Amino acid sequence: MPLFQYKGRNQRGEAVRGHLDAASPDAVAAQLMNSGVIPIDIMIAKAREDVFGALHSRLAASTKITLTDLALFSRQMYTMLKAGVPIMQALRGLRESTRNPALASVIASLSESLDTGLDLNSALRRHPKVFSSLYVNLVQVGETTGSLQEVFLQLAIYLEREKDTRDQMKSATRYPIFVVAAIFIAIFIINLFVIPTFAKVYAGFKIELPWATKALIASSNFTVAYWPLIVMTLITAVFSIRYYIRTTEGRYRWDKFKLGIPVVGKVIYKATLGRFTRALAVMMKSGVPLVQGMTVVSRAVDNEYICDRIVQMRDGVERGETIARTAAATGMFPPLVIQMISVGEETGSVDELMFNVADFYEREVDYDIRNLSTALQPMLIVFLAIMVFILALGVFLPMWDLVQVARKG
Repeated sequence: MPLFQYKGRNQRGEAVRGHLDAASPDAVAAQLMNSGVIPIDIMIAKAREDVFGALHSRLAASTKITLTDLALFSRQMYTMLKAGVPIMQALRGLRESTRNPALASVIASLSESLDTGLDLNSALRRHPKVFSSLYVNLVQVGETTGSLQEVFLQLAIYLEREKDTRDQMKSATRYPIFVVAAIFIAIFIINLFVIPTFAKVYAGFKIELPWATKALIASSNFTVAYWPLIVMTLITAVFSIRYYIRTTEGRYRWDKFKLGIPVVGKVIYKATLGRFTRALAVMMKSGVPLVQGMTVVSRAVDNEYICDRIVQMRDGVERGETIARTAAATGMFPPLVIQMISVGEETGSVDELMFNVADFYEREVDYDIRNLSTALQPMLIVFLAIMVFILALGVFLPMWDLVQVARKG
């Protein structure tokens, strides 16, 4: 799409100039008129400005749009719509103020789509990698019911909570992952450089080596002889696992496996259920039918195993069963949550009870994450102690035998 430079006068009569991406000069004039600017001159930008635009496009393509960007975009849209700013003017202002070139490019695309007559949810659907089905469907409901600003507020709150949960999980698991990785790297270096030195020393003595020492020397000899093969095997295994996880079956098995990891799996499970209940509550509060909301939310939980259980709940609701009964049949929720959902159905406030369930799980996740490092430390200490014990036996037992031989001599 070409870049045009324009000159004009605003409502105060002041001269203004700038650049706009548009399909034709008429489209530029229409955008200017909508924003209160009377165009005087419109022409295609110079070649050097096209080069700048191309560089800007490349920079935008290489920049990621994070949850923080989307949450800020949603909250800013809520603020501007609540203040009575027209949606086209709001998008134009956000495009000029955002610091993320990728998001600025997406907002520009949204403005162009709206210029062609599309509604906002159709424009959002053109960017599936940026806006999830949950986001798009909620915006569609907001446009239909005239509550678009409230939908953007709910989306901002949901995305902010999602970002906080992910950051807490990363923070809690960063230390254990670093410790385990450091241990394996240390073992590899010891096998490659340290143990061969001791093996040469022990080879000069006529003593029977203990089993631990023999095992260490055999492991070291294998590592020294085949370390390129070991490295290549590890790299191949990593890429193979990543490829398998991208398949439908592999993603399902991996998501199910994550939920069974000791200590960490329980936190992931609760966080996923909290994400599901809050997303469903937001959908229901915005007026989305329950069955449609479950269909959309099942794709937004980012776990194929839980998604399969949500689909089971949706099928049960379609057959006329209550939410509490279908939730109990899946085995996902504890009895306390089932009771809360049942009360919500009886009182006609399922959306509010779903918010309460989401708060319940989020408090559980916060508590578990705060204590995650404390729970993992004993496991790391035991693992490290076993490694040190094996190395100590292998290295120092022959020295003890040498001392005994020397005393007898």
